[in-house]
Amino acid sequence: MSKSRTLRDALNGSAITRIMGAHSALSAKLAEEAGFNAIWASGLEISAARALPDANILSMAECLEAAAEIAGAVDIPVLADCDSGFGGVGNVVHMIRSYESRGLAGVCIEDKQFPKMNSFVEGNQDLAPIGDFAAKITAAKEARSDEDFVVVARIEAFIAGAGLEEALRRAAVYEAAGADALLIHSKRATAEEVYAFRDAYQGALPVIVVPTTYPQVTATELTEHGFGGVIYANQGLRASISAMRDVLAQIGGDGSTFAVEGAIATLKDVFALQNVDELLTRQERHDELTATYSAIA
Repeated sequence: MSKSRTLRDALNGSAITRIMGAHSALSAKLAEEAGFNAIWASGLEISAARALPDANILSMAECLEAAAEIAGAVDIPVLADCDSGFGGVGNVVHMIRSYESRGLAGVCIEDKQFPKMNSFVEGNQDLAPIGDFAAKITAAKEARSDEDFVVVARIEAFIAGAGLEEALRRAAVYEAAGADALLIHSKRATAEEVYAFRDAYQGALPVIVVPTTYPQVTATELTEHGFGGVIYANQGLRASISAMRDVLAQIGGDGSTFAVEGAIATLKDVFALQNVDELLTRQERHDELTATYSAIA
């Protein structure tokens, strides 16, 4: 089964699909190791790993390269965060063809103006005209070559302060335009808004949430409310920042790594994540073949 079909089936299944954010091949492998169902190639994480704001500063090519590295490192599907589609309809078509050809299982685009600003930053959160964004969804669906490639429409009505009725209006139009799933986003401290949306939404699409600002909500509770997917969009990156900051400060203060060695990954662990054993086995096989062919010659 293709990764696209795996992702599609998971989002439409009875169990909630647990998706972990990543910014690199290594962080994606750690998420896969932890048992997540899929990876979110996070725009925030990919930008932050380059010490840049999540505001469409990176080009599509830079985001694609990061997402493709992530997809190539894991056996589970990768859903790519593609902001507002990197431009107009022509950009969306190019994006779909590019991401699909590099092994991504799907993309998520949001209905904000280009260039977008991260949803949790105070700044321009203006929504795109509903017809304009719906046309992008249709263009995305028409551009794909694999009918299982997943196109997620991310609704930012709550982020923009437009309210529930606008969120529902957009959901209906995006479903009619051909979206495979919806992502409803909120920056409230509770799940009140997303629960209200899910209760009122009468369409057939799976609905995904991103509980960054309401972390107390569990996957079990989200399942009970009818959600098809949950994205933990940035916790891995934030954990790595905290861990590196603490370890580096201790090394700098002590003038030695002795005190931290028991708390950090061993080189053996690093080598395992790099598939060094596989490399050595391949090299051994190469040496055997070299000797065999040299004897024949």
